[in-house]
Amino acid sequence: MPQIKSAIKHVKSAEKANLRNGSQRNAMRSAIKNFETSAANNADNKEDLFRSAVRAIDMAKSKGLIKANKAARDKSRLAKMN
Repeated sequence: MPQIKSAIKHVKSAEKANLRNGSQRNAMRSAIKNFETSAANNADNKEDLFRSAVRAIDMAKSKGLIKANKAARDKSRLAKMN
């Protein structure tokens, strides 16, 4: 643990950011997985889940959690399943 006050504050804010980023990344992965399972089962709500998965990917990209190329690759892969 750091001794300097500003370094202690930086560690605390980094922990908060890590929790926030992890939960958002987890939500994105869950949305993608929900769509993939509905696409495999050809469910009725496939379109809604596709839109929510694309939205989750776009939000993660805008927050800087994933890079633009990964976002485009994931959306393209999901569009093929749709």
